[in-house]
Amino acid sequence: MATTIHRPATDIGAGKAARTPADYVWAVARIAIGWVFLWAFLDKTFGWGFATPADRAWIAGGSPTTGFLKGTGEHALGGFFTSLAGQAWVDWLFMAGLAGVGLALVLGVGTRVAAVAGTAMLLLMWAAALPLETNPFVDDHIVYAIVLAGLALTGAGTTLGLGNLPVVRRNGWLK
Repeated sequence: MATTIHRPATDIGAGKAARTPADYVWAVARIAIGWVFLWAFLDKTFGWGFATPADRAWIAGGSPTTGFLKGTGEHALGGFFTSLAGQAWVDWLFMAGLAGVGLALVLGVGTRVAAVAGTAMLLLMWAAALPLETNPFVDDHIVYAIVLAGLALTGAGTTLGLGNLPVVRRNGWLK
C-alpha cells in the first residue's frame, strides 16, 4: 500500500508557504521548456537562422510545418503527416500552440492548460517520427511531455511565476 507524505506548509507571512529547493527546480524547468516552445515560435516566425532561415520565415511566406512534416514521408505515419504539411490551418494551429504554451510556461500562468496542449503537440511530433532512430520508444518529445505533466501536478507556476496572482488563484483553469 502506498504511503502519502504530506509536506507541511510553513507560514512565512502574507499567507505564502516556504519554498523548497525542488520548487525552484520545477520553476526553472518550467521556464526552460517554455523557452523551448517560445523560441521555436520566434525562430519560425522571423527566420533568425537557427532552425529557420530568413527566406523560409513565416512572415516571409514560409510554412512553419512544411519542413518537418514533409520529412516524415518514410516514417510509419508519414502519409498522414505529409498530407498536413503546409496547410494554413495546420500552420496557424501549430504556431498558436507554440506561442501559447511557451508564454504560459514562461509566465507561470495557465501551466495546466499549457501542459495538456504542449503534451498533445509533443506526442504528435513523436508519432510523426516513428519509428525512432536511436531508441525504440523514448525520445526528447516523450521526456518533455513527462516533465510537462510534473509541472502541472506540482503547481510550478507559483514559484518564479505569476501563478500566485489573485486572478489565477480565483480561476482554477489559470493554474
